[in-house]
Amino acid sequence: MASLFLCRQLTPALQHNTRSLLSFHRYIHQNVYEYDGPVMKTEVPGPRSRELIRQLNTMQNADAVNFFCDYEESRGNYLVDVDGNRMLDLYSQISSIPIGYNHPALVKVLQKPQNLSAFINRPALGILPPDDFNVNLKESLLSISPKGLQQVMTMSCGSCSNENAFKLIFMWFRKKERGLNMVTQEELDSCMINKFPGCPDYSILSFMGGFHGRTMGCLATTHSKAIHKLDIPSFDWPIAPFPKLKYPLEQFVKENKDEEARCLEEVEDLIVKCREKNKIVAGIVIEPIQSEGGDNHASDDFFRKLRAIAIKHGCAFLVDEVQTGGGATGKFWAHEHWGMDNPAEVVTFSKKMMTGGFFHKDELRPDAPYRIFNTWLGDPSKNILLTEVLNVIKQEDLLNNAVHAGKILMDGLLDFQVRYPHLVSRVRGRGTFCSFDTPDDVTRTNLISQTRNKDQK
Repeated sequence: MASLFLCRQLTPALQHNTRSLLSFHRYIHQNVYEYDGPVMKTEVPGPRSRELIRQLNTMQNADAVNFFCDYEESRGNYLVDVDGNRMLDLYSQISSIPIGYNHPALVKVLQKPQNLSAFINRPALGILPPDDFNVNLKESLLSISPKGLQQVMTMSCGSCSNENAFKLIFMWFRKKERGLNMVTQEELDSCMINKFPGCPDYSILSFMGGFHGRTMGCLATTHSKAIHKLDIPSFDWPIAPFPKLKYPLEQFVKENKDEEARCLEEVEDLIVKCREKNKIVAGIVIEPIQSEGGDNHASDDFFRKLRAIAIKHGCAFLVDEVQTGGGATGKFWAHEHWGMDNPAEVVTFSKKMMTGGFFHKDELRPDAPYRIFNTWLGDPSKNILLTEVLNVIKQEDLLNNAVHAGKILMDGLLDFQVRYPHLVSRVRGRGTFCSFDTPDDVTRTNLISQTRNKDQK
């Protein structure tokens, strides 16, 4: 089975004023964007795109490029390519465009003279932050911090957010083990040659199908596609099964409950077995919805029980909201659907948030400078943009739009499933974070191609 996500990257603004769901075009943000639908002039990729791809391929591997874009002509929910094709964008640049292309509110932010310095002078943020950095943090990231997490570190991307979150967890866990004892000279010496005790044998438990990034530590927890991992050395960290639910959910209540129980039992068994081998699981990382791995869902009860296992065994619980955060599920953070007062020790973010980073509990705060550090540690200008994005989401009630549009979208997909069972199965989603399966990769590729190249004029 091949998974086809439809709207897992769909941002709240993309659902405003939904019309004609079944043709998947007519998401128009009225009074802001002038485009009223797709216009296809050539096949995709068109002749100009193909030539630009050919040129780029002489400089780097361009096999992943779909087509070249004309971002200046793109508006709201519509992406225009260099051949003049205007397409409804359900992809949102891998979930990284939060309120559409060329949003007037963001254009105004860039036009304000007092903001120019932030865009021109990117500081070494960890040692020389700008004078308004504290205010901007409070107005942006800290205004939407998850429950119980009032500490925040900014980063530049999702991979470095997770990578540094892993380091934070390891330092916190070692500090717990060390107690009141001082760091020994043996630890200082041995860490310089990658040996115990300075480099303890800790691990992060992850799940099959999960994706947490492409840097070395993150790759050890990424299990979505072989192409990401092939030929790359990796840590021998424990991998648990993620539930494979049967759909429709109401017809497979017992089977799905048993499947989730099986996976939870395996998680606990892995933690115990690792401890017996002195390979301690310091943390558990999981996505509220496995995104890159095929849009895989589990019940809220599964996540609540997984959290309880982490607490029982003293493991930090890291919720990766790089793709799910930002409102597409109908809540700003997807883990809010679990209804927990103590959902995590760490929550990572990026993409729709304009910047990367992680929220964490006070007790995980680094106890010395430079322990979590890189030159940029994110970008203050992105916090300015995020503040305006959050204003638009609130002013236009876009989280509720995500709930409303998501219901319409799901109803339409379920109708497709009834009418075209040979093409569509396992319809699933939360808010607009929706997807379905096709019988195989060829069917999925053909469906995407035919939909993209269909003249909608």
